[in-house]
Amino acid sequence: MISTNDFKTGLTIELDNGIWQVVEFLHVKPGKGSAFVRSKLKNVKTGQVVEKTFRAGEKMPQAILDKKEMQYLYGDGETFTVMDMSSYDQITLTKDQIGDGVIYLKEEMTLSVLMHNGGIIGVEVPNFVELKVTDTPPAEKGNTSSGGTKPATLETGAQVQVPFFVAIDDTIRVDTRSNTYLDRV
Repeated sequence: MISTNDFKTGLTIELDNGIWQVVEFLHVKPGKGSAFVRSKLKNVKTGQVVEKTFRAGEKMPQAILDKKEMQYLYGDGETFTVMDMSSYDQITLTKDQIGDGVIYLKEEMTLSVLMHNGGIIGVEVPNFVELKVTDTPPAEKGNTSSGGTKPATLETGAQVQVPFFVAIDDTIRVDTRSNTYLDRV
């Protein structure tokens, strides 16, 4: 059990049949009445963010999450197979378990799999990936590097806006959190 007085950013707790991560918290001591803790919590499975107020010193169970490094092997469109790097066990994941990062999966990529009580509750894709451009319109004369963007399709099927100078077969670095072009590799 953990007290609300021990809240830290990144701490995970069990609340309302879910696992929540503390995003923000603030201890409030009003002049009249008892102290309380105002917090912003993020559901680890769904990504939903809620604001919740607790009494100071209120106790709740702490969720202990295990983070395992796994290597992505292959996918067939609906299921994706990953391998535990330490035991070489293979696990099959669904699109829902991987989430939005599924469009960046490339063979031999290392993923962080979050587990709680032996079950998989989430998958973290690396923040930055290097992918090859498979399709993009050609650059036109007069377009400058700071003059705008054009759509590009990457080797995994993901689409991202890139500067005009990026061409087919270029390898680019993409931020998976915001689906934005960073630079050409």
